[in-house]
Amino acid sequence: MECWKALLFVGLLGMLGEGFLNCPLGYTTSEDSEFCVDHNECLELNVPCGKDAKCINTPGSYYCNCLKGFVGVNKEQFNFTEGQCQDVNECIDHTDICGHAAYCTNLIGSFNCTCHVGYTTTTSGPENCIDIDECKGPDKEDLCGENGTCENRNGSYRCTCLKGYTNYGKDKTTCSKLDCDSFNGTGGPAPSLGGLADILFMMRNSCLALSDPSTAGDGKELLQNLFTATEAILSPGHLESSEDVSGLLVAVENAIMLIGPQLKDGSTKMTTTETDLEIAVQRGKTPPTGPIRLTNENASLDTDWTTAAGMGSYGGFALAALLSYKNLETSVNRSFDGLTGHEKEGVSPSFQISSKVVSVVVSNPSTQNLSSPVNITLRHLQDNVESAKLRYICAYWNDGAWSTDGCYPLQSTATHTVCTCQHLSSFAVLMALYDMEHTFGLQLVTKIGLTISLLCLVLCILTFKFCRSIQGSRTTIHLHLCVCLFMADLVFLAGISRTKPVGGCRFVAAMLHYFFLGVFTWMLLEGVQLYRMVVLVFNASIRPLYLFLTGYGTPLLIVAISAIIRPNGYGTDHHCWLSLEHGLIWSFYSPVCFIIILNVFFFIITVWKLALKFTSLNPDLSKLHKIKAFTVTAIAQMCILGLMWVFGAFLFEEGTTVEAYIFTILNSLQGALVFIMHCLLSKQVRDEYAHFFSCVCTSQKKRYSDLSSTNPSSSQSQASRSGQNTGESKI
Repeated sequence: MECWKALLFVGLLGMLGEGFLNCPLGYTTSEDSEFCVDHNECLELNVPCGKDAKCINTPGSYYCNCLKGFVGVNKEQFNFTEGQCQDVNECIDHTDICGHAAYCTNLIGSFNCTCHVGYTTTTSGPENCIDIDECKGPDKEDLCGENGTCENRNGSYRCTCLKGYTNYGKDKTTCSKLDCDSFNGTGGPAPSLGGLADILFMMRNSCLALSDPSTAGDGKELLQNLFTATEAILSPGHLESSEDVSGLLVAVENAIMLIGPQLKDGSTKMTTTETDLEIAVQRGKTPPTGPIRLTNENASLDTDWTTAAGMGSYGGFALAALLSYKNLETSVNRSFDGLTGHEKEGVSPSFQISSKVVSVVVSNPSTQNLSSPVNITLRHLQDNVESAKLRYICAYWNDGAWSTDGCYPLQSTATHTVCTCQHLSSFAVLMALYDMEHTFGLQLVTKIGLTISLLCLVLCILTFKFCRSIQGSRTTIHLHLCVCLFMADLVFLAGISRTKPVGGCRFVAAMLHYFFLGVFTWMLLEGVQLYRMVVLVFNASIRPLYLFLTGYGTPLLIVAISAIIRPNGYGTDHHCWLSLEHGLIWSFYSPVCFIIILNVFFFIITVWKLALKFTSLNPDLSKLHKIKAFTVTAIAQMCILGLMWVFGAFLFEEGTTVEAYIFTILNSLQGALVFIMHCLLSKQVRDEYAHFFSCVCTSQKKRYSDLSSTNPSSSQSQASRSGQNTGESKI
């Protein structure tokens, strides 16, 4: 009809002749301007249909038709001339367009279906996904391992492990063998260590429970229980023996290996007052790769997942852990016997722990022969300036002793040491001290000085024993003081450096402890005796029984109690003396300090009383001068011996060469000092010596003389001299 109208309109124009041709909307004149023809709007560049619609021309007009997957803004797909086509979101309008086993992804003008993991597409279309039976796949034997049974499920599968194997509650993890026997408490852990049995019992029960397929333990809670129990062991005090340390380290490392795969997070950190732990876990069908860096306040670990997982069979997970013990270094500051080959210029160093103890745990079963070394950075306990007198050594704990095999320092500064190790265990940095460079000279001084001291003490003992003119309570005290000092110097000279066997070294240390305490105890008795001589007018002497009970009984009681409480504190790796590790040294220094303070009190009172008596009306000057001399020698003796132990306080562990020489010289002076002050400076003793030597010199003449012709005047002279000496003997 429209066409007929157009033709009629054209005819009318033709009948008008040569008049102006005016075409209607949607038409245009022909090339000869004689006719009006249809205008094709779809060929123009500015057609408003847009790129997502198809333009359809009509006589005198056009319309737009949206492409598939698009709809007009007015929700119509046909016959619109204004507006744009917009995308249809099939994933919202048709929620089940891909089915229950696929994800729908909207595209511009279309959509895409992606099958869920465990499903695959069929030939009928992407919206149809079917379950994959993994248990029948080409890698079915690798899914659950030789000790697991694969059970297919919709979109997944499940591994059921045999008894004694587990997948740690992860259905799609390879079954791994459980080593519950490592928590039996045999073959290493010391049963005497309090609290360790609780850890072993807890971890064994957890290990056995993993054999049940329905059991999925809470790894983080179990880890918290482990370190609560560990803290209970470490908090009360230091571990007593190397066996205790080994038992704890092995138990904790095995526990981390069991707990790690049960952790849900890829990284777990836990800090207590005694430990600092970081664990990293990776899971997957293929072994992980890439670097690993674990850090805490005192150490850091640098390795890679290939080393952590190992080159053997892969169990579906890999683990790496760094555990730092905050206070364990004091308990392992021993057992250096296996450290050899660190001599410097012929001098063997002394060792001490210079970092916190850290344990490195990985899932690699071959930790004793790693494919590539791991780097462990350890912070020093103290910042030490580099010196030729010290060297840092990387060591690991091996069966109750430190060893350096396969572990070397890569770099050392004043604050840190980087250790590179071919195997994994518990590690620490040791500091080798070369302070005692003049070993030969020091030994020579010690031997010569103590030999002279022993000879002087023998003379003192013989003098105090057989010199009748000076017998009394004070002489008895001097006699037994010299006996104790003689035995202490003799044991010191013979056994201070004989650290093997251990039992003999402990006996030497106990004897030194006893006799040196005896010396100070008899010094205290001397101060008490001087006090009584000044204060008391009558009966100033002390009964010998009381002297012996105090002088020998008190040191024996202290040593017995110390040996019962800390038997392992007697003897160190380098000297047979009291160890500084557990405070046993204070069983010596506490009584010594107490005795010195008490003696100072007695001496002050004695000097004060002497001053008062010197100013009295009728003083006995002879007696007072003798007591004054006695007091001066006693104070000098106490000062020398006390000063000696100021330098010897920490000599056996941390002393320098200068301190060693001062201690040795003062120790050597003791015998000579006692001999000079109590023998050579005493007129009575000098007279006895003169009489003795005169008898020796004249003995040869007396052999040929007639014994009956003894000179009476000589006898009278001797009797007179003996009578004169009784006054001082009474004092």
